[in-house]
Amino acid sequence: MENKVRLQKHLADRGLCSRREAESWIADGIIRVNGKVAVLGTKVDPENDHIVLGGRRLKQIKPQETGKKIVLAMNKPRGVLCSNTDPHHAQTIFDLIPGKYTRYRLFCVGRLDKDSEGLIILTNDGELSNRIAHPKYGIVKRYQVTLSKPFDPKIAPLLVKGVKDDGEHLCAEKVIPATSGLNFEKRVEVHLRQGKNREIRRLFRAFTYRIHRLKRTQIGQFKLKQIAKGGIKDLTKKDIELLLS
Repeated sequence: MENKVRLQKHLADRGLCSRREAESWIADGIIRVNGKVAVLGTKVDPENDHIVLGGRRLKQIKPQETGKKIVLAMNKPRGVLCSNTDPHHAQTIFDLIPGKYTRYRLFCVGRLDKDSEGLIILTNDGELSNRIAHPKYGIVKRYQVTLSKPFDPKIAPLLVKGVKDDGEHLCAEKVIPATSGLNFEKRVEVHLRQGKNREIRRLFRAFTYRIHRLKRTQIGQFKLKQIAKGGIKDLTKKDIELLLS
């Protein structure tokens, strides 16, 4: 019994959804545990219980065969979820990972929504994940954003000041309008130190902008370079130092 955790916590820990979303899935009756429809309050043993989500069985979480820390950078394509699985059978980033990494319990460091693309970090190192993702460490993430209409530079300081949305304070660290290139008047570079759910989209929406394309290009000093769309890079110690700088 000591190994059992609440089903919604287990699904959230695996990166499938938030706890609230998991509770909704449970209430909808789309999850089975050991052949029985799960209910709110159901607890599971991640190593031994059989969990079926929307007709798709989740892999059991086995103890890692090695204590080796894995840190991967992926160039996430649009249309792919940052999740271990999806009840609607959408493709996830874990479907793109080579088989040699499947024995590790990897998770995403932060997320990119389904319609976004670019640099995502996958690891089994919880301490490293916290250092990259937690705002108190000040790791800047950079994004290339293409808007639905020309950007008014006067809005930039307002985006940095931020807005309240759904009880959260959303703000950019820096907003840099493009000055050249195709459709430069609609393109901006956005820097974030925090990473709230769909933060850039929600922030720009507050100023009546829709986002046509959003791509994360850099975390810390580590840049998305020479990684094909959908491809990965096993990061070296030097790469990890760049991530944390």
